[in-house]
Amino acid sequence: MSETKLKEKLNKEINTFFHKSRDWDIQFKTTKKITYEDFLSDKILMIAAIRAGIPYSLFQLIKGFTPFTEYDWADFLDISTKSLQRYHQSSQHYFKPIHSEKIIEMAEVTKVGLEVFEDMDKLKLWLNTPNYALGKIKPIVLLKDSYGKELVMSELIRINHGILV
Repeated sequence: MSETKLKEKLNKEINTFFHKSRDWDIQFKTTKKITYEDFLSDKILMIAAIRAGIPYSLFQLIKGFTPFTEYDWADFLDISTKSLQRYHQSSQHYFKPIHSEKIIEMAEVTKVGLEVFEDMDKLKLWLNTPNYALGKIKPIVLLKDSYGKELVMSELIRINHGILV
């Protein structure tokens, strides 16, 4: 699927998710169409989505827009690939908040990584190459927990600003 088509589907799915009549734990403005970019730049929307739980249909689109494999996702979410496949079979599956938060974190990493490298293959290569500034650890290895994700995000921001260690 082309990047443009995937982004259109993501925008539609995000908009549908936020405009469904749900009992939201957090109040947010829904007067306009919400895009994937809006979602990733609005912490309140992210918190609302985490608490409501990301539906598998949205996860599947986000997964397709990231450089991560099914195995990577299973590792990040600390669940088996069989569980992910089972969730795929259930069209009504919503991830728990802990998993929803990780899904959004990986979407953020991808967004920033694409801003820096402007190419998914270059981002994937960077994520899978030991990084001197990160203690010679592959950035993808650090993404399993929040502290590691923050280190990776900080390094991406430094690269984007031309600050090389």
